[in-house]
This record gives sequence, C-alpha cells and structure tokens, in this order.
Amino acid sequence: MITAVDTSVLLDVFLPDERHGPTSKERLRDAYDRGVILICDIVYAELVPAFNDRTKLDEALSQISVTISPINTTIAYEAGLRWLRYRQDGGPRSRIISDFLIGAHAVTLADTFLTRDRGFYPTYFPELRKQ
Repeated sequence: MITAVDTSVLLDVFLPDERHGPTSKERLRDAYDRGVILICDIVYAELVPAFNDRTKLDEALSQISVTISPINTTIAYEAGLRWLRYRQDGGPRSRIISDFLIGAHAVTLADTFLTRDRGFYPTYFPELRKQ
C-alpha cells in the first residue's frame, strides 16, 4: 500500500511537536508497516526551512524510508482543475495551489493520504482515503 504524507505530519515528527508528534509518529509508523511512504516535491520544499541543510533533510527522510515523487503535468492539471472549482465556490486565497498539488499527487499515486488537515482535503479530494 502506498501512503502519501502531508507536510504537517512530517514536521510533527521532525521538529518534534509535543501536541501532535506522538500521534503523527504512530500513524507514520503504521504507514511504513503497510508499505511505501510517498511525498511529492512540494512537500519536500515545504520541509526545507525546518532543516539546516539538504543533507540533514535527505538523511531524515531516508531514515523513515520516504520515496520522493515529482509532480508531472497530469497531476498539475488535476490540481489546477480542483483549485479552479475551489475559487469558483468562493474559496478564499488562504488555500494556495501547493495544497492542491499535494492533494492531486496523493489522489493520482497513492492508496491513502496521511494528513492532519480534516476539512479541506475531504471537500476537494473526496476520493482520498484518509489514514
């Protein structure tokens, strides 16, 4: 089983976050036990500020066996369609296209999606199976 992971879950574990860290770590471990942990290059970019250098980031991801998968034009197109629907529905600009790229990547390449965001993704990516 392939589990796509959102940035917030990884930051909970890497920083660590006292409130969310233990639950995120447990859910990440469960995903690892079931198969592949996948992130897109957008999640990778969002993790960069939490690390002093690229080597440390790559080592942290390697320790939890993360596979990094780039966004392609099929995923980008799907993200753009869903972002358009969001804006047409009156969605504020507080959600930016990167959230839609992460969701479209998960829909396209993963079986489940591990995130702490319980409101946005179910609305615009209802087919995502949450972990």
